[in-house]
Amino acid sequence: MPTIAVLGTLDSKGAEHAFVAALLVARGHKALLIDVGTLDPPTVIPDITREEVLRRSEMDAGSVFQRRDRGECVAFMSLAAPIAVAQLAVEQRIDAIISLGGGGGTAIATAAMRALPLGFPKVMVSTLAAGNVKSYVGTKDIAMLPSITDVAGLHRLSRTIFTRAAGMICGMVEMPLSCGSSRPLVVASMFGNTTACVTHAVGIIEAAGYEVLIFAATGTGGLAMESLIESGMVEGVLDITTTEWADELVGGVLSAGPDRLRAAARIGVPAVIVPGCLDMVNFGERNSVPERFSGRTFYSHNPQITLMRTTPEECSRLGQILAERANESVGPVAILIPQKGISAISVVGGPFYDPCADEALFESIRRCARVPVVESENEINSLAFASMAAKKLLALMQAKTSVQKTIHN
Repeated sequence: MPTIAVLGTLDSKGAEHAFVAALLVARGHKALLIDVGTLDPPTVIPDITREEVLRRSEMDAGSVFQRRDRGECVAFMSLAAPIAVAQLAVEQRIDAIISLGGGGGTAIATAAMRALPLGFPKVMVSTLAAGNVKSYVGTKDIAMLPSITDVAGLHRLSRTIFTRAAGMICGMVEMPLSCGSSRPLVVASMFGNTTACVTHAVGIIEAAGYEVLIFAATGTGGLAMESLIESGMVEGVLDITTTEWADELVGGVLSAGPDRLRAAARIGVPAVIVPGCLDMVNFGERNSVPERFSGRTFYSHNPQITLMRTTPEECSRLGQILAERANESVGPVAILIPQKGISAISVVGGPFYDPCADEALFESIRRCARVPVVESENEINSLAFASMAAKKLLALMQAKTSVQKTIHN
């Protein structure tokens, strides 16, 4: 019988969490009520007290709770709860987790959820779920459900929302998982403007016996890919779409942070790196673009996404960054350059066609790279370039495997 953790600030939202716990039990599951409240005593009796949460985390909250500063207390419990919840999962005491919260409760609960592995069922009913939830979800598979009203009392609407949320977590727990693949794992980065390239390359790699996971280069996608590489599960990286670095450098909305491209380099995973979509910086609707960029070249990808062409100066710096990250690698790596276009819209006749900017990018890579740089007289989405990228990665992975076998023998 699965056990579902019902985690929440039981000093302010005890009745709401107890309601959900009762629904789970009625469905035939066990509910483990966990208190992460900080200011007042819980209004319902928890199965795991806040004191046990703190004991498991080996954190002393005495002076913090005594000051009764709400922000400080939430920040403290956001550090303690993940440790305790992760321990419960390792001990196999919980099989899923659900929480209901406002701002503070959401911060604590999602911090705990982010400490759990991918595939572990996680549902967060939150007053913040309809907004930008990037900081709450991070790179994990947290299902966010808007609470519509505040999580404050049981009434006809909140009961409906909470009941549906209980159904969500029960469905996740009850649905059996299919058997995982035993094939070695490769990850790839993709954007709409590099889809043709990645799709063809992935087909070649899969035909060679690998399983390929494709990540959208949307900031969170790049972070998730880096996290998976860091886990040690990945045998190769097909990093076709490194566009997130353009957003990080210039100030777009899809940055994956300054450590993008570092995971594979740090642990020596074979990687093919391509300056895919470094011709573009991403923004939201056209009127959301900062005024400082007026006069630049823009392209409307759709009504919600505005792309801005990178300048030769920006491209030169991006080439340097790409080369520097590749140079850090302790494993086999190569940079591939598609000379006729780094995205679907930077080819001849495209709205972002700018040979001067492209050459600034390429020349910077050539000048700064201390790893193999392979150039192709094709555009990124051509079958020829996609095939070259796939075959290069296969060769790098095979070379590493051969070296490892030699060492072990």
